[in-house]
Amino acid sequence: MAEFRWTALDEAGRSRTGQMAAADEAEVRMRLLERKLFATEIAPGAALPHRSSKLGPAPLALFTRQLATLLTVTPVDEALETIARQSEKPATRAVIGHVRQGIAQGERLPDALAREPRSFDPLYRAIITSGDSAGRLVPTLERLALLIERQAAIRARVQGALAYPAVLAVIALGVVAALMIFVVPRMVEQFDQAGAPLPLITRIVMGLSLFLAHWWGAILIVLAVAGVAVWLALRDEARHLAFDRALLRLPLFGRMLRDLHAARFARTLATMVSARLPLVEGLALARDTVRNRAQRAALSQVIEQVRAGGSLAAGMAQSGLFPPLLTYLAASGESSGQLDAMLERAADTLEREFDGSTAVALALLEPAVIVMMGLVVALIILSVLLPVLQMESLVAL
Repeated sequence: MAEFRWTALDEAGRSRTGQMAAADEAEVRMRLLERKLFATEIAPGAALPHRSSKLGPAPLALFTRQLATLLTVTPVDEALETIARQSEKPATRAVIGHVRQGIAQGERLPDALAREPRSFDPLYRAIITSGDSAGRLVPTLERLALLIERQAAIRARVQGALAYPAVLAVIALGVVAALMIFVVPRMVEQFDQAGAPLPLITRIVMGLSLFLAHWWGAILIVLAVAGVAVWLALRDEARHLAFDRALLRLPLFGRMLRDLHAARFARTLATMVSARLPLVEGLALARDTVRNRAQRAALSQVIEQVRAGGSLAAGMAQSGLFPPLLTYLAASGESSGQLDAMLERAADTLEREFDGSTAVALALLEPAVIVMMGLVVALIILSVLLPVLQMESLVAL
């Protein structure tokens, strides 16, 4: 495949220019004729690369929904112009403007979207291509916007669920570190001057305190080196696969992780099936949205089974890495011809179960962190009070 720049005339006699990847000039000319464009000049070579900002989930969902609404009353070119004009962010206007430039040069919407691969990934473009080919572009855009919004909502819920325990743990570690590094050493000086024997718990806490006070820099370096070592180890595909498989076997957290990835996969595949995308192609694209490598490898085997004429539900059930609910509803969808609806229902149910599991985990984690912090602080206070009480009792005698 090579890049070609072309100039052509449309049915109204207007000149249009653009570029496309093709095997030779004959293919470029044939593809232009399919768009009802008569080529006047074709030359090898690509245009200067264009780089603009990436649309985030919220702007991308808004763009998709606005485009679906406007396409019911206006052509694509005018719809894109209206969205760009109404956008408040220059970066978003630049992205939409570059796509609109492709439409003005005679490209189809999926090809124009490919001008901005950072904003419109292969999954997004494949769904648009399928909906456009089936004459269902507007409903496809609406479902795609819903998919993006729900994925963003799930991501926000996960981040929100992790935020409070993470902040609480950081504060607890900070308080304990401050006590051990700044408070306990001063008490150590007082006890050393007294020369009295100290309780075992006090000696242990004092030893830890002196170690942290003198070696905190070395501890941070060791932790950083350990983090880098783990990161380098996980760059190996086999180790990362084993790590992800182990994550799925963890109690409670493993099931939450499995359901989260399964829900994302099911909703994405449902959107592609409803857009009339071939199942094997849809599975290949939906597989890439799954972050867990063990489940992704299992889906690769499922794709081969489906390509050979097997069942989607049977392949997922055989792997043992997907929720039984998903495999059951997928089997029902395959037998009834309503695979997209059943996958959507499975995604809704799995997301509700994930929310419930997250609530339970937080209900257990938050008091656990507080209790652990309380125990550590109580231990430090006890190690300080015991020698004081011991010296008072000696003075009294």
